[in-house]
Amino acid sequence: MSTILEPGQIETSAVTPPFLHMPPANLFELRAVRLEQLAAGNALGDYMKFIARLCRIQQQLVYNPPGDVPVAADRQRLCISHGLPPLAADGLVREGAWLVWLQALLAHFNSETSGALGDALQALRDSDEHQHKGWGVALLAGQYDAVPAALVPFIGAALQAAWSSWLLSLPVAELNPAGSLAQCPACGSPAMAGVVRNRGKHNGLRYLACSLCACEWHVVRVKCVYCDSSKDLRYTSLEDDRHAPGKAPLRAECCPGCQSYLKQNYLENDAAAEPLADDLASLALDMRLDEEGFHRMAPNLMLAPG
Repeated sequence: MSTILEPGQIETSAVTPPFLHMPPANLFELRAVRLEQLAAGNALGDYMKFIARLCRIQQQLVYNPPGDVPVAADRQRLCISHGLPPLAADGLVREGAWLVWLQALLAHFNSETSGALGDALQALRDSDEHQHKGWGVALLAGQYDAVPAALVPFIGAALQAAWSSWLLSLPVAELNPAGSLAQCPACGSPAMAGVVRNRGKHNGLRYLACSLCACEWHVVRVKCVYCDSSKDLRYTSLEDDRHAPGKAPLRAECCPGCQSYLKQNYLENDAAAEPLADDLASLALDMRLDEEGFHRMAPNLMLAPG
């Protein structure tokens, strides 16, 4: 898809695009609304409604943080000056400051909850902080086999709430690109999806959304974020009579060079799109691309693969 510049936008196009696009303060509430909207008629509808419930708890935690930012301002500045993510997930997840967020999240659930949900909650309450930390480390490392599938959304929700809250305290204007196109400059986590924006100075620009803190950073379009190739990229979407060819609001950018793909939301075709919610709603596309031999590199911390 190409964007035609109107007279008056030409001057703007010559200016370096803004590198970062920060998530809104009510990110998780917006995500919950989108999940509920997309759940209707979706094969994963009930699960999406449950994740929406978790999102609203995440929003309450962000509004009332159970813990302080674990990285002092001088340490943040030092990391940024050396081109390192100041909220580096691989280190902070082991330090364990996020564990109070998990406990605060669990407190929102009745201890007498029954069924599969009750079993998952009981497993979390019966395990100690050492085990919680181990699960968090494994989840962020992509080692899903090391985390009971039923516990993934709770661990993922606590991690996301903590990092998204900490992100809001950063001097984001000073952040620089990470070593990899698909790596978040704030926390070093991999991108979950791309977002092609549709308003003002961001019009037509692609930003990648972090799977952990939800920070978004600019990466030029028509370029594989995993191998840097621009050769023979193709864009695949689910067949849907509601959308004209090439106008689907969600498409996967598939690279034949490294056999990987990344989903992208096109806001000009659906301004309400939200990376995590729309990703969960389009798992049928992941199944199709897997059958075609393409590999997903982007994690979604609210769902265990398979």
